[in-house]
Amino acid sequence: MSEDLPDDFEVPDDLSSLLDGGTEEPSVVLILTPVAAAAPLAATCVLAKVDADVVLTEVGAVAAPRDRTAARASAAVVSQLLRQVPIVLLERREGQITATRWVGGAQQGENLPPGLVLSDAPAVLEDLLLGSVEIGSLEGVVSTDGLSRWKALRMITGSGKPKK
Repeated sequence: MSEDLPDDFEVPDDLSSLLDGGTEEPSVVLILTPVAAAAPLAATCVLAKVDADVVLTEVGAVAAPRDRTAARASAAVVSQLLRQVPIVLLERREGQITATRWVGGAQQGENLPPGLVLSDAPAVLEDLLLGSVEIGSLEGVVSTDGLSRWKALRMITGSGKPKK
């Protein structure tokens, strides 16, 4: 049997890398926050230089960064701007979902169990993760496209609110 294997074939000592979801670019990236509206999170993304679409769900605003290869960097900078507010980065890669908690620009601990994160989440999060719904097709989406840093600052401070 060993005659069928190439000479340079090696079995790794640590097989955990096979369970990590591989190194493929994530097909879906979502940043879950407790922010109570989509516009302030979109403004935060602009200040963080993260191009994203943001939508409000029942559990808070969710950002879908467009550069999925920079998911961890996006989570770090958004969480740094949100200071002590915990956020969760969800990534789907090769059929695997990973969830990590971020506070103040740093990942907190090991990966969270994705099933636990999604257990009480609204159905729209699962739909977004599975790719059955695109964030741009949801009602109330706020895009960072065309949003200047000046307008983003006004939105965050409240002076950008429409007058009644």
